[in-house]
Amino acid sequence: MARRSSQITLQPSVLLWARQRAKLSADDLARKVSVKPERVRDWEYSGDISMSQAQKLARITYTPFGYLFLPEPPDESLPIADFRTVGDKPPRQPSPNLLDTVYAMQRRQAWMREEMTIEYEAQPLPFVGAHALTDDPKEVAGAMRDALGIDQGWAASVPNWSAALRRLRDKVEDAGILVFFNGVVGNNTRRPLDRKEFQGFALVDEYAPLIFVNNTDFKAAQMFTLAHELAHIFVGEMGVSHLEDMQPANNDTERFCDKMAAEFLVPESELRACWHATGVNDNPYNSVASQFKVSSIVAARRALDTELISKSAFLDFYEEHQNEVWRSKQENPGGGNFWLNQIWRVGPRFAAAVVCAVKEGRLSYTEAYSLTGLRGNTFENMPEKMGLSFAVNSMSIA
Repeated sequence: MARRSSQITLQPSVLLWARQRAKLSADDLARKVSVKPERVRDWEYSGDISMSQAQKLARITYTPFGYLFLPEPPDESLPIADFRTVGDKPPRQPSPNLLDTVYAMQRRQAWMREEMTIEYEAQPLPFVGAHALTDDPKEVAGAMRDALGIDQGWAASVPNWSAALRRLRDKVEDAGILVFFNGVVGNNTRRPLDRKEFQGFALVDEYAPLIFVNNTDFKAAQMFTLAHELAHIFVGEMGVSHLEDMQPANNDTERFCDKMAAEFLVPESELRACWHATGVNDNPYNSVASQFKVSSIVAARRALDTELISKSAFLDFYEEHQNEVWRSKQENPGGGNFWLNQIWRVGPRFAAAVVCAVKEGRLSYTEAYSLTGLRGNTFENMPEKMGLSFAVNSMSIA
């Protein structure tokens, strides 16, 4: 109810919810809105706030402005299944950054599905949802490798984790799956994603399946996340994932996808050969990690799964190495190079599809800007800077 031209009265509980969803204290919000902390507390007690301050509050907390006029805080839950596990605790309320990232990826997927079905008359991808949770993880892992066209020992031929991750990302995209790596919301570096909130998610669709990997996570962890989300595509179960350093998940879907990802990355037969070939004075965990381009904790967990070590040995190793050096190296695939970052954030396959649609008049520039997060001359330069010229001219994304 309006009191003066610039003054409005909103529900105090909604104003409090907007601040808390952004994880801001009253003092933090006051600094950002340029008011005294007492003013913020007054808003959350009486609901009296000026229109301009309400607009600032919405912008700073990444809350849709219309939400502030609701009679009570909305139930903001994820639009897909929430498979996140952190010990015995239930999944926490999703942050605005996670929600906005999922919504953005859903828009990309919806547009790509329409392109595939209408413009390219694509056939459904046969591997999407082709397997059940009761299947043998080894057989499904083999099917995953077949679909990507890679052999069991592929990782041993690449020099490091970053190269292995690029190779796997490219193979997954070549199979028809959209893959995006990002550590911020869109290109907004002021909105970093939290690796402790989620590591990745999968959006299942038989024409445009999509995988998103949180790029703020550690390099060795990203490899497992990509394989884990790929497993979600193969069993047709979409959702957001977060696992605490290979600790057992608390639901059947995550446990099965973990087993598939582990067998996909570190096949049991190769693991045993590598393990037994390790010299007396060598560290078998490091040998496995080096050969398969996974973390040593993943190597230890695979050794436990295959009964090469006991559970107590795994727990001892985990306790000793959970803060090891590899965890401190957050390698950004693109480094500080803007266009290398876009190759991971937008993806060559998706970027090429958008450029084609714009050039052929099926997509407006405004829509293309929204889908890619790039606009103006930056969007125009995208084909050249991302090396898309060949992809656009001879595109075969079906």
